[in-house]
Amino acid sequence: MGLNTSRSPLVHAPARTPHPPAAHTPAELDALVAMLTTQRPRVETITIGHARDAASVAAAEDLVRTWQARGGHVLTVVHWPESAASWLRHARRFAAGEPDAWVVAGAPLGWAQMARRLRQSTDWDPARTFAFASVGTPETVTLAAPGTLDGLRGATAAGGTWRITRHAILWEEPSAQA
Repeated sequence: MGLNTSRSPLVHAPARTPHPPAAHTPAELDALVAMLTTQRPRVETITIGHARDAASVAAAEDLVRTWQARGGHVLTVVHWPESAASWLRHARRFAAGEPDAWVVAGAPLGWAQMARRLRQSTDWDPARTFAFASVGTPETVTLAAPGTLDGLRGATAAGGTWRITRHAILWEEPSAQA
């Protein structure tokens, strides 16, 4: 696995059928919203990015509804395919504007490729990015180049949290956070 020699962020993943992410849980959505609302400086405007599979679309739609119901603003919602010849258009749309935070839902392979393009071609900052549990996996960390996702954090399906640091993922489940 690695970067294509043509400066492309495409990941050369093992030949296999990508598995779609599991549906998000109410505890996961609650934890993600809690993470966003307790940030300093305050998060009011978000950009949401998601893969096109049903679970990622549903997660993004539920977040839009929940965030707006709390009085938050959604700057834009960007979706991307699981595989693409180029990620540049998607990356530029996702990084455009000045959201207080970015939020992501998707499968590891598609997100890793999107994140690699974001780091290579935009001012996107993973430390201002939050994600659903589907992104917080060892597979995502492995597929992304070292340093690509440092600072990215998110919610687990059980309502805990995770964060990526130094090309590793650290989890805290709800009982450990109390």
